[in-house]
Parts: sequence; structure tokens; C-alpha cells
Amino acid sequence: MVRHQQNGDATLLRQEFETLEQNGITGVALPRIGDPDVIPLWFGEGDLVTPAFIREAAKRAIDDGLTFYNHPSGRAELLTAIKAYLERLYDIDLDPDRLVVPGSTMLGIFMAARMVAGAGDHALIVSPNWPNIDRAFQMTGAEFGFVRQRLGPDGWSLHLEDLFDAVRPNTRALFVNTPCNPTGWVMTAADQRRLLDYCRERSIVILADEVYHRNIFDGDAAPSFLQVAGPGDPLIVINGFSKAFAMTGWRLGWMVVPSGYREQMAAYSECANTGAPPIVQSAGIAALEQGEPLVQELRARYRAGRDSVMQILAPHPRIALQMPEGAFYAFPRVQGLSSSLDFSRGLLAEEDVGTAPGFTFGPGNEEHFRLCFARSGEQLETALHRIVSYLDRHDNEFG
Repeated sequence: MVRHQQNGDATLLRQEFETLEQNGITGVALPRIGDPDVIPLWFGEGDLVTPAFIREAAKRAIDDGLTFYNHPSGRAELLTAIKAYLERLYDIDLDPDRLVVPGSTMLGIFMAARMVAGAGDHALIVSPNWPNIDRAFQMTGAEFGFVRQRLGPDGWSLHLEDLFDAVRPNTRALFVNTPCNPTGWVMTAADQRRLLDYCRERSIVILADEVYHRNIFDGDAAPSFLQVAGPGDPLIVINGFSKAFAMTGWRLGWMVVPSGYREQMAAYSECANTGAPPIVQSAGIAALEQGEPLVQELRARYRAGRDSVMQILAPHPRIALQMPEGAFYAFPRVQGLSSSLDFSRGLLAEEDVGTAPGFTFGPGNEEHFRLCFARSGEQLETALHRIVSYLDRHDNEFG
């Protein structure tokens, strides 16, 4: 709905901005954020504070006077640490000139969308997807559509033929998040290679959000497009520190762009955020260089959370839920649910459990809701039992 008008029907600001709406997660959460009675499973973070060794690195940076502007692409020490980290994980040789650290991972996604799509272009989003992704494309002025993962007996999967059938002559960008928020689907290396081959032939740029690359339950890291792509391929990989190192509030991420764009990316980062804060970058260096034990600790914690979800929630007769392969979310389907927003609001009002309504994750998800299982075990189990109680109490309201 257009909120502001000038000179009759003309909008004051760009139409894409005038029609921008809050996503369904914050719509449910904002009225009760910070309420100590609520068990908050709505956002994508756990309840562990960022570990001391990372916080101490930031404190030292403050004491060392790192309070000035720095290179808009990122401090050389951080770019070196990211290069070493990715090469260690994926056995690749990465040119550091392809790296840029503009600020948060979401800022990187927004920048990437603007880099490849604009008015007259078309983009595709692999869905279910985090709702701010379609808002990022909305602000480019491009048209965009969704290609939905399929839910089968073995879990969620993306049929590449569905995606290929949705491509138009003016399709310029494809967004894919793997491991996926909210479904937990993980794209295989074979499918990554096949998709890249297809996009290379058609000059379609893949925007690969790999921020959950360490939140995987089979192996040490999820397959990355960087393992199958060359330096000049149509690929932008966006990643960051929030999910792997319990650093959601630090707002620090990186991008890997095709070779040859170092100058443009520095200029773009300067316009967008003047580069990430140097103090925060110091924390990122510590995370990459010292954080492997933390990654393993968090993985064990999230695996226990996933087990609790599958033991307590999955057996409910109203629930259809397959075990997620990665990330730290469950995306249950409540059979017969007509309004996921009403469900999340009712659960919050009656049980003090905060969840995210399914509708906000793209078309076809009205029967779903999302919960984050990255919480402490006792608190998570309490929340899950409350969800079961709510389902039982309202069973006659489902179709």
C-alpha cells in the first residue's frame, strides 16, 4: 500500500520504497522483544554471548586506537585471514583481490543484488527463503520470482529443472542460500556444478549466500560454489561471522566477487558503508584464526537442539517435519493450518513462545512456521512442550 502521495497519484519516493513492508518475523517479534517471559525462537541466533577471545580482540583494538577509517575493502590482515580460512576449508587458491568486507552479510546481499539487477531485469530466488532477500531485490527495481524447494519423504530438495523452467530471456540473477534458512536443505556439489554450468552459458549471476556453511551436521563444512567455480565465473559468494562464530550483533561479513572488480568493489563499499569498522574486523580475525573449537562446540549444541525438535515436536500428529541437514532451524508444516501469522501470534500470546510465521518465507508456506533450535537445551525443550500443548488445545481449529 502506498503511504505517501504528492501531486495526486504520484508517489513522493520510489515506488519500490513506498511499498516496502516489514517482514513477518519482526512483525510478530517487535511488540515483545526483550520480554523476559518469552522464549524467543523467532530470530536466527542462540543464547550464547560471543566468546571471550573474540570480545578481547575487539577490546585490544580499541585500546590500540583502531578508531579511524580503513580500506573500504577491509583491513589487509582480515582479508588474509579470510583467504587462509577458505583455502583451509575448501582446498582452493583464492585471489585476495576478489575479497571485500563491506559490513554485515545482509549488506553484502543487498550490494550484490544491486550489482546484477535493475529495472527491466528479472531475478529468481530459491525459496523458502529469508524474507529480507525479496526485499533486497524489490529495492533494485527488477522483477523477481520464486522457485520453491520440494518437500518429500527424504526432506527438502531443489529440482534444478524447476529452476531452469523459470528462467526468462531477461533473467540476470539467481539467489540461492545453502545451507538454507529456513528448511535446512544443503545443495550438493554436483548440483552446484550443474547450476553454475547452466548460468555460465546464459550470463546469469549466481548470488550464493553461504553464511550457514559451518552449521552442518554431516561433515565439517557445506559444499561451496567456490570449489567448482573459476575466478571469472558469474558468481558472487556472500558469507560472514554471525552464524559460525556466534557473532550476530557484530554485523560483519564478506563477499567473494569475480576477478577484475577490485576497484569497483572498493568504491561500492565506500559508498555503502565506508567499510566495516576496524574494531569489529579485529574480532573477525580472532574468530577465523582461533575459532575452530568454537565451531565444533556450537555444532554439538545445535545437533542436540535438532534432536530435541525431532523427539518432542516431530511425532505430533499435526506436524510434518523432516530432519534438517544444516543451519539451525526447523520449518514444520502444521497440517490444516490456514494462517501462519495467526498461529505465531496465538502461540506467543498463550504460551510465551516466539516463532516466525511461514508466510514470510515466500509463496506456498502458509501452513509452516519456523523455529530456531540454537537455544540452551532446557529452555528449548520447555518451548517445544509448550508448542505441543498449543497444538493439542487448538486441534479442532485446524482444517
